[in-house]
Amino acid sequence: MKKISGKVKYCPTCGSTKIFWASGLPQLWSIWECKECGYRGALVLEDGKLGAKLRKEWKKRPKFSPTRV
Repeated sequence: MKKISGKVKYCPTCGSTKIFWASGLPQLWSIWECKECGYRGALVLEDGKLGAKLRKEWKKRPKFSPTRV
């Protein structure tokens, strides 16, 4: 789980808190990577309610879903 300024970050795809900066390089500071679903991008969520909703929906998806890595 990545905290910046005391706020928890959530993956916008699966709602996981296992989201970290993709690289320690300063040039890539805005790229995040989810260790659970493989999401890579600049967008992360800070809304716990939305994160929990996404997490619940993600767990309902079948494992063979093309959007699930």
